[in-house]
Amino acid sequence: MPRHEIRRFMTPTPHTISTRQTLAEAHQTMRERGVRHLPVVLDGKLVGVVSQRDLYLLETLRGVDVGREMVEEAMSDEPFVVAPDASLAEVAEAMANSKHGSAIVVESATLVGIFTSTDALRALVALLRDDRAGREGDKINR
Repeated sequence: MPRHEIRRFMTPTPHTISTRQTLAEAHQTMRERGVRHLPVVLDGKLVGVVSQRDLYLLETLRGVDVGREMVEEAMSDEPFVVAPDASLAEVAEAMANSKHGSAIVVESATLVGIFTSTDALRALVALLRDDRAGREGDKINR
């Protein structure tokens, strides 16, 4: 069975947000871009990831003003980071076991992509279709 790499299934050049932006700006970016996870950067360097869930959790706390609180208050400062040549199976297993909603894809200290649970489902569909097409091709060749 071939080894499938994350680079084939990741979302390349993901939208990012700065630690210096507000929770309201994070929500707006997520809505406009149709995403639920944003890598967080500071001076061009990856420093975390913020999810829609992180934002909602922080906002449930009394006294939180989404127009004033900064992304760094809601972000996870230890994102799950993988290389583009990481195995799809290993990354998906790690995400499932640790309940990560995303994997940040970094190559030579440069953010190159993001792999989310939605990307994982798209990968599953693609691989199942490839498998089905392969089996149907085998039937034809018999």
